[in-house]
Amino acid sequence: MTTASPSKPQRFCERDIVFANGVTGQNVDIPSASPLNYHQAVSTPADMPKIVVDGKLFLPPGSAKPAPLVIVAPGSLGVAPSHVKHAETLNALGYATFVLDSFGARGVTSTVANQTHFSFAASAYDVLAAWKTLRELPEIDARKIGAQGHSRGGSAVLTAATRRFADAVVGAGDGLQAVLPGYPWSGHQFLAPSVGDTIVHVLMGDADEWCSAMQVQGHCQAIRLAGGTATMRLFQGAHHSFDRGSELIHIPEASVSPAAPTTYLADDGAFIHPLEATANPALVDRDVMVYSVKAGYGNKGAHLGSRDGDAEAFQADMIAFWQRALPLS
Repeated sequence: MTTASPSKPQRFCERDIVFANGVTGQNVDIPSASPLNYHQAVSTPADMPKIVVDGKLFLPPGSAKPAPLVIVAPGSLGVAPSHVKHAETLNALGYATFVLDSFGARGVTSTVANQTHFSFAASAYDVLAAWKTLRELPEIDARKIGAQGHSRGGSAVLTAATRRFADAVVGAGDGLQAVLPGYPWSGHQFLAPSVGDTIVHVLMGDADEWCSAMQVQGHCQAIRLAGGTATMRLFQGAHHSFDRGSELIHIPEASVSPAAPTTYLADDGAFIHPLEATANPALVDRDVMVYSVKAGYGNKGAHLGSRDGDAEAFQADMIAFWQRALPLS
């Protein structure tokens, strides 16, 4: 195993991960891209800077047939022990799991203080890029692939499920069978929120200081009104990242604006600034985030972590969802 130097933190792909059942993570490269914004991903994909991200694939032991796959997309602090634990829990049940690392290849260690190190569109693109690569593996059941995201990763899987985005990236009607967004940020939403046949189930705490539960409720309702299947479970008193299994702590450098207005996206992926009526393809994440701060919605500092029983409650719901959405048969 490669040893990290103080000036260069160890990347997830440089770690050896072995589950209790003996399954060892296999590094898989994912050809992806870093779109500047959603418009570039949807309307001018040839202009996107290319990048190869990576992650670790865990195949269920002793499986004689292709297995359902759950992609795990971490949040603003990158891959945490809780994400690996979720992958291990599902793997032990018989699922193939893939822990996606969007940060390492981009040289990013955290987006907690600044979410604009790379775009939210790039995070969502990585999820679908992983879907495209992993569905070709003979060990994977290409008909049963879902994605579970946490915080920024939760936003990524929600966008990856949205047809206006997914159709442009992977083709009309193709993509994820189901998504489980954990405490996502719904600050960017397509005006046409249809998710097609993808099943959406959100898990969130009502004490979340990073993301607005009300905004996510509205997002789920918009999906339902567009004919999709979207449910949301609120956990009383739970904070952001309540599945981590670590004590509740305050992150003073966290830059959050949960009460900021939603920024909508036109069919071509262009942002519609909250103060404007028309879409502008030139706008990027930073433009609307700066607006939110200047308008007085920005805050510094927020809590994350678990109380007794929070992580177990998340895990129980997670398992039940994937057993419904991607049955092992």
